[in-house]
Amino acid sequence: MVFIRYVKVAVIIFTVLLVGCDNKSSKTVLRVGHTLDTKHSVHKALEFMSERLAHYSHGEMSLKLYPNGTLGSERELVELLQIGSLAMTKVSAATLESFVDDMRLFGLPYVFSSREHRWNILESDIGEDILHSLQPAKLYGLGYFDAGSRSFYSCDKMIRSPEDVKGLKIRVMNSQNAVKMIDAFGGAATPISWGELYAALQQGVVDGAENNPPSFYSARHYEVCKNFSLNEHTSIPDVMVISQHIFSHLSDQEQHWLKLAMTDAVQKQKTLWLEAENYALAEMKKSGLNVHYPDKKPFMDAVAHLHDAYKDSIVGQYLMRIKAKQ
Repeated sequence: MVFIRYVKVAVIIFTVLLVGCDNKSSKTVLRVGHTLDTKHSVHKALEFMSERLAHYSHGEMSLKLYPNGTLGSERELVELLQIGSLAMTKVSAATLESFVDDMRLFGLPYVFSSREHRWNILESDIGEDILHSLQPAKLYGLGYFDAGSRSFYSCDKMIRSPEDVKGLKIRVMNSQNAVKMIDAFGGAATPISWGELYAALQQGVVDGAENNPPSFYSARHYEVCKNFSLNEHTSIPDVMVISQHIFSHLSDQEQHWLKLAMTDAVQKQKTLWLEAENYALAEMKKSGLNVHYPDKKPFMDAVAHLHDAYKDSIVGQYLMRIKAKQ
């Protein structure tokens, strides 16, 4: 196994020699790796971003996309950015928690009161400050992509209130905040990899999980779990980041073109995400899925103390600024 791991690393190192900025011609090609498939709204938005970048730069700049995790996991891609071997990646804010403390904000439940509130914050000085916090980690944050809100789904009973979570084994991401949230609801948090979750639900290893509707639908978890409760406890955005080393070597004009293209891509992805979310919900209901829209206040009250635990930290400062904008 160790030998196989070394071989994989060697292949990645060899591959990244081909990524970053293409200096063999006057055209600047920024290599972008991510773990999503080509049908995902983020990949489509990145294709659009490449088109817009070529438009703004009059053909002098473009993106070369490597989807489906061909260059590694999200963490591996971030590490490639840090050494300047890869130009850009899309990464979940949850993955960035282990690189920058500020990103822990997004793993807390009920930070935002609505989708509109979330985007008002992300596109404000608060969102900019969080992106800037990446620079000590040798990363430059370009912007956010929509990843919706995460809600509960279960195989047997509908989760209508926090009391319904009690005693249930709920799959969560490998995140301390996610574990603490399930504990607050009285459930048993069970970290399981996404690829193993379908079988875990089918075999009763866990009683349910939590995610956004498009992910639930694309993974076909509705074949096993017939109850989806849109309590929308967390909203963890995706973050588009570029290697600080590579970004600093772009000219001011190239940086400007890249930011313009990113702005266009964000607006495009917002639309694509909403379309994917509405389609997923409609198709899930057609399949016989029970969809419930619970009162969120009892859920919010049950986890309010998780916010208090951060009052003396940078995350607590962000929470105060966010609440002031509600």
